[in-house]
Amino acid sequence: MIEQKPSMTLSKAAQEEIRALSRSEALRNDLAAVAATRHNPFIKAGVVDADAYIAFVTAFNEFINHAPKPFVQMIDRDMRL
Repeated sequence: MIEQKPSMTLSKAAQEEIRALSRSEALRNDLAAVAATRHNPFIKAGVVDADAYIAFVTAFNEFINHAPKPFVQMIDRDMRL
């Protein structure tokens, strides 16, 4: 088992401030408003639009000059998920 070390240590005052903010109704309302306006460009009429996703990924890879890898067929006798 890998032991994980905390990435940063907060002071007691900072911990109490975060706890107080987590109980804040105003913060919860603000986060609910942000979540309500969230938009996923790959979902059209409640269905994932795979063509839009593929078009985006293709254009993005072209933008970052990422050369496409040649297709290599996977051949295996026992393919399990």
